[in-house]
Amino acid sequence: MPELIKETEKDFLDYVKKMQSYNEALNLIYWDLRTGAPKNGLEQRSQVIGVLSSELFKMSTSEEMAGFIATLSNDESELSTITKKTLEECKKEYEKNKKIPAKEFEEYVILQSNAENIWEQARAASDFDMFKPYLEKLVAFNKKFIGYWGYEGNKYNTLLDMYEPGVTVEIIDKVFGELRDVIVPLVKKIAECGNRPRTDFLYHPFSKEKQKEFSLKILDQMGYDFGSGRLDETVHPFAIGLNPGDVRVTTRYDENDWRMAVFGTIHEGGHALYEQNISKQLLGTPLCTGTSMGIHESQSLFYENILARDRAFWENNFDLLKEYADGQFDDVTLDEFYAAINEAKPSLIRIESDDLTYALHIIIRYEIEKGLFNDEIEVKDLPAVWNDKYEEYLGIRPENDAEGVLQDVHWSGGSFGYFPSYALGYMYAAQLKNAMLKDLPKYEELLRTGDLNPIREWLTDRVHQFGKSKKPLEIIEEATGEGLSATHLANYLVEKFSKVYQLSE
Repeated sequence: MPELIKETEKDFLDYVKKMQSYNEALNLIYWDLRTGAPKNGLEQRSQVIGVLSSELFKMSTSEEMAGFIATLSNDESELSTITKKTLEECKKEYEKNKKIPAKEFEEYVILQSNAENIWEQARAASDFDMFKPYLEKLVAFNKKFIGYWGYEGNKYNTLLDMYEPGVTVEIIDKVFGELRDVIVPLVKKIAECGNRPRTDFLYHPFSKEKQKEFSLKILDQMGYDFGSGRLDETVHPFAIGLNPGDVRVTTRYDENDWRMAVFGTIHEGGHALYEQNISKQLLGTPLCTGTSMGIHESQSLFYENILARDRAFWENNFDLLKEYADGQFDDVTLDEFYAAINEAKPSLIRIESDDLTYALHIIIRYEIEKGLFNDEIEVKDLPAVWNDKYEEYLGIRPENDAEGVLQDVHWSGGSFGYFPSYALGYMYAAQLKNAMLKDLPKYEELLRTGDLNPIREWLTDRVHQFGKSKKPLEIIEEATGEGLSATHLANYLVEKFSKVYQLSE
């Protein structure tokens, strides 16, 4: 029997490696599509994507996969740790896809494609009623899928598990509630304090070429390996990992606001460092990627918000920025610059929000989604519910659907359960920094000197190398010595913004 298991294990890993090869090819096509592929080839490229995606789906639900799962699950004691974890991932995917009738899945994919197109039109017209029937169908489909997949505790848990395995409504209610109760009064206090940083100097013309040169310097400082990646331009920035030896970063330039490219590059660079430093032992398996959306976001938000908005970071890099900025900051002090890049004020648009109010945008979406899938909110009521929550939490009210309920693309693609990962990532990031300080007490000095390698190495040792072989809460508990906590992010935000805005106790 052990000989049969070993032979089946080898065949299984070869089969999975073939699937990962298709996946890598797909990712390369997606990168090319978003970074300047010729428009005349898009129709044929879509056909290729369809063929490869279909092949992947078939392989994940094939009789061959079912055979591997049945045989290997009977005697897991003979399997390597990597094979066990790979089998667990494949089994989860197999069972999820197999439980949906093929005809319904096809209908749903077509609906997703049509819904995104209608959403774009509805947002342009600021007319939720155009999108409403499509969203109602998307929600109905997902409710039906939850019925097929089953759920424990709260129905919404099944959707959360797709993006943040092991994280439940019970956990999120607690940490989001704690965070909300700290941020809402802090936002109000800042609005009433009267202190406003000078920000005019942020918006002077800054050439794209110079922004790119500076961004490359910062990526290098972060420890991004250019032998295993590259920086390109796109409309919607992203990082994509083909494998640890090929992880690409993209950014978007605005010559009237350099922050979009610089902080965007740092954000995507955080994602990329994660992918570049996954153990090569996981190559060719579904474990060779980030363990969850939240842990991935923790890496990008750690670098973008916690590290790159720290005063010590700019003690090292402000003069360098001046070299590229053509006089833009010549009459600006470091303290003025630091206050400007940490300006906090309520805004209606999530992607334009500052790092204090950002979590509130996510909490609002979480509360709405949870209500939708527990039959407490109907799709037709979403604009009013959305507007009321913005007024309650941020003190501002959308004037139309485009700046309100229609601003995000996620729902048009059926991505319910995705949003919480953004705020969870911010919590993970603050928690990791708190633990990091115990091992790197000279953290601030590392930022002042630009020696960021010990920070990257600490993250690689505790987060990056494991890829998807450990679950998110397992990573956090082992790296920090405690379970998920809102305390560290809450303390970080209160301490930082009280200083920036000179708030009294």
